Amino acid sequence: MDTGPVPRVAVVAFVVKGEFVLLGKRLSSMGHSTFALPGGHLEFGESFEECAAREVKEETGLDIEKIEFLTVTNNVFLDQPKPAHYVTVFMRSVLADPTQVPKNIEPEKCEGWDWYDWKNLPNPLFAPLEKMVRSGFNPFPSE
Repeated sequence: MDTGPVPRVAVVAFVVKGEFVLLGKRLSSMGHSTFALPGGHLEFGESFEECAAREVKEETGLDIEKIEFLTVTNNVFLDQPKPAHYVTVFMRSVLADPTQVPKNIEPEKCEGWDWYDWKNLPNPLFAPLEKMVRSGFNPFPSE
């Protein structure tokens, strides 16, 4: 019995360095050629922190720490080749070793990773990130 599309859970990580965030240019069908945070699907039994660390490592080779929950968004993609619904959990982290350099470990999914100034982000942004930026969301810790 086919029940149709079901919501999925994605965990994405703001990897922050000063006033910069790590973004990659997507090559997947959903959000193709948009800039997005590293992240992916939550696996069964995994914590948000574990998922963020695993996905960042799988996609960029970077080890992160001080991983903390920021917010969650509800995203329905009706205009995609295949409609999708994602509950997206946004986390914040920093590099475990600030000298690490991101690598493009999944070149079939991403054009490459780079650091972007939060006040001068590239365009276009992946829809969930774009929505957050437009709302005035700030991923940096307030000190």
